[in-house]
Amino acid sequence: MANRNGGFIGTDGLDAPDPPTAVTPTGGNASVSVAFTAPTDTGTSAITGFVAQVSTDGTNYSAGSNTGSSSPIVVSSLTNGTAATAKVWAINAYGTSAPSDASASFTPASVLGLVAGGDNLYSGSDTIEYFSIPSTGNATDWGNLIAAGEAFTGGGNSIRGLFTGNSSNVVQFIVYATEGNATDFGDATGTNGYAGGTSSASNTTRAVFARGSADVLEYYTIGTEGNGTDFGNLSQSNIQFCGMSSSSGRGIFAGGRSGNTSFNTIEYITIANTGNVTDFGDMNQRLVRLAGCSSATRGVMGGGHIDSASNVPQTTIDYITMASTGDATDFGDLTQARNNHGAFSSSVRGVFAGGGDVSGVSGGKVNTVDYITIASTGNATDFGDLSTVRQQMGSTSNAHGGLQ
Repeated sequence: MANRNGGFIGTDGLDAPDPPTAVTPTGGNASVSVAFTAPTDTGTSAITGFVAQVSTDGTNYSAGSNTGSSSPIVVSSLTNGTAATAKVWAINAYGTSAPSDASASFTPASVLGLVAGGDNLYSGSDTIEYFSIPSTGNATDWGNLIAAGEAFTGGGNSIRGLFTGNSSNVVQFIVYATEGNATDFGDATGTNGYAGGTSSASNTTRAVFARGSADVLEYYTIGTEGNGTDFGNLSQSNIQFCGMSSSSGRGIFAGGRSGNTSFNTIEYITIANTGNVTDFGDMNQRLVRLAGCSSATRGVMGGGHIDSASNVPQTTIDYITMASTGDATDFGDLTQARNNHGAFSSSVRGVFAGGGDVSGVSGGKVNTVDYITIASTGNATDFGDLSTVRQQMGSTSNAHGGLQ
């Protein structure tokens, strides 16, 4: 027999809890993290646990299940690429509540980082390669860009990755669910060359790209092909800087140069709201050709060199707290000095790939890949290798800034 809340009444006529509310899923690699708010009315006794279940048809909640004592609950063994919803039940000593309302739809996906284009040993590249961020290993071929080139930058959300650059106004995209070649997305209002491999910021719906050799920011609605729209301006003309973003709202731009003058400035935007940048703080030193990546809470900047005249790559890694303005703090060091490299991330790991050094070996370019655990300061660890030496490639992931 149902109680007043639609749950069950125990044998003594005692009440089960109200159902949980505000069920919010975050898709992961063959999994989902289900957050929820516990009911205020716990029934006749205290809540002893919760059950989260997943449905792929909106009716039968048996695609996956797990229990837990509090929010969130992770449900595993799901099918990547298949959309689903989740419900949560509360349990006490006398019964189980009615189910919560169904969550919004989510789609589990492999946690992937992509690098595209760039300058290899001989010429510009059209290669797109990918890594599984939770594991370690070498790059795997994904497909090809529309045309070969260098000085790319990348952005996107958990469904699409966008790339632009190569002194061109062409913007192109891939879909993470399907390996293959890039497709035309639209055009920037000007050329996007030389901005840098990570000079963008993205949330779940919008990607903001910086135009190289200018102070211009443009945005794209990731789910809809089309041309760039004016977003606002950087504080000054800037190239070869890095970008980081949090899925909850902020985009961060750090370092770079104008002419032979390099910067230590950090600036931010609110991705959902067009407008000019606001001062965030300063890096520990002036850096150009660095790369950045982020979780939902922390942005990490690595490598680069101090100014255009010296061109000596650094091993330095710094970090910031995305929600709090202030100066950068030392994080650790890369396994080797590098600049002109790419970076991508999940909610757990940051990965730095390729770039240049000053060894003169392989034209001063490298194929090595490092990773860090974003929440824990310390030095980088070897991840694997690109298929060939490469620098100035665009990079992005389907999990940066807390997307997964």
